[in-house]
Amino acid sequence: MSKIENLNQNYSFKKVDKETINIKIHNNDILMSVVGEFNSNLNELEKLTKSKIFFRGNSITIKGNFDEINKTSDAIKFLINKYLKTNVIEKQDLTLSIKGKNINSNSNVHNLDQLIKTPKKTVIARSKKQSDYIKALTNSDITMALGPAGTGKSFLAVSVAMTMLFEKKVEKVILSRPAVEAGEKLGFLPGDMKEKVDPYLRPLYDALYDLFGFEKINKKIETGEIEIAPLAFMRGRTLKNSFAILDEAQNATLTQIKMFLTRIGENSKIVVNGDPSQIDLVNKSHSGLIKTKKILSKVKEIKLIDFDHRDVVRHPLVTKIIQAFNKNLND
Repeated sequence: MSKIENLNQNYSFKKVDKETINIKIHNNDILMSVVGEFNSNLNELEKLTKSKIFFRGNSITIKGNFDEINKTSDAIKFLINKYLKTNVIEKQDLTLSIKGKNINSNSNVHNLDQLIKTPKKTVIARSKKQSDYIKALTNSDITMALGPAGTGKSFLAVSVAMTMLFEKKVEKVILSRPAVEAGEKLGFLPGDMKEKVDPYLRPLYDALYDLFGFEKINKKIETGEIEIAPLAFMRGRTLKNSFAILDEAQNATLTQIKMFLTRIGENSKIVVNGDPSQIDLVNKSHSGLIKTKKILSKVKEIKLIDFDHRDVVRHPLVTKIIQAFNKNLND
């Protein structure tokens, strides 16, 4: 016996039997975006969910076992709601529509509550921890994020910081990090200060250009609205109306991180990011990241986020590599 599970002006879901769900999308723009050019989105969802998807008229029919059809149905629901919020469905949304089930037991649509719109793309939390992180970046004055590469620590911080800059909620974004692996020996590098520091901030530049475009970012750098500052040069300053990000903080000492955190001034936000497994200091015990986390863990105004391999959003192999190394180190 058929049962209508979801109904509104844009779409309806009908469970035909244990192995079939039928979805009718009444808005043609939504329908074509969900289906994709030459059914490309539906074809990709078939691969991701192992279900069979059929498209005819304004109907999408999903066939498979119980888990497959429900997973695919939730994915399409996510894509519909993504389009309703942003007027676009991007390639990355297809994977997110499946992985997002880890975020909420009811629906990955809750990801969209933490949506960041930039001129070049829409950024969405891809895990529960990323959702918490975006909330912290938006609402907390100081945020610390620890975890492996590929979990979005730098990318999301830059996304929120630049969005606040363009919305004139802050006047300046400051990007900082320890400039070299075993100390900030900038004098040995050629060029002026910006040229000395730029190579070490390449991941942050990549995020800036990816989200906002080369010309917009360079203009903000020229006007001083984006400032590139090595960690050693933060001493003695008070940051007002600013959003400051310390990246690769695992290569900073406890004293350096304390110095950076205490720069905070009126209407400012500070973010400290790092990966404790990638300490490049000659003496790894000099790293202050874990010590800082322990010291500040009971300061309720400071938000601490711990990412792990489940939050990795790069190539799927990155998660497997991290797990393999962690297992080897623990054995």
